[in-house]
Amino acid sequence: MHKPRKEMIAETRAKLIAAARHAFGTIGYAQASMDDFTASAGLTRGALYHHFGDKKGLLQAVIAEIDGEMAAHVNEVASRAPTRWQHFVDECTTYIEMALEPEIQRIMFRDGPAVLGDPAQWPNANACIASMTGHLTTLQEEGVVVPSLDPETASRLINGASSQAAQRIANSSDPEATSKKVVTAFKQLLEGLLKKPDPQPN
Repeated sequence: MHKPRKEMIAETRAKLIAAARHAFGTIGYAQASMDDFTASAGLTRGALYHHFGDKKGLLQAVIAEIDGEMAAHVNEVASRAPTRWQHFVDECTTYIEMALEPEIQRIMFRDGPAVLGDPAQWPNANACIASMTGHLTTLQEEGVVVPSLDPETASRLINGASSQAAQRIANSSDPEATSKKVVTAFKQLLEGLLKKPDPQPN
């Protein structure tokens, strides 16, 4: 019995993404050969061109898949936070700390920016900024962060800082030590958003 065309297309795409993800994660984008991963997926170069256009398009698809997994992990960690502010901090720092994972480090924070440009311009960035803006707006309404803050502007700055922080870890000769320094500094930056308690009258 023949599989429906839609199912066959999804299977072909999944095979190519899995093969490319393995190659990009182990030997890197520059060294990965299209012939190697089409062969390992049991497919032709024509299938790759048909579904993704080229090797760069395939990298974008791999990044989209990994980004979805990262978002799920970030949400899982942040959901355990006792307060909305801690939830926000945990979302940001968990994302940065994922730069310690070898596959994420290479694909998302080294090869991705080198091939596709500034991560702040990637398609997933807008959804991240919108989510962050929503969090900061609510925190502002609750009197947790300073009232003068523009939530969207702050979100764009934080998003850029977290991307730079993750790239610094990924390109470090000692990622573990760099991660500790980066996360500490990043938390100090975020604390600058907090509303200071009103001074007590004498």
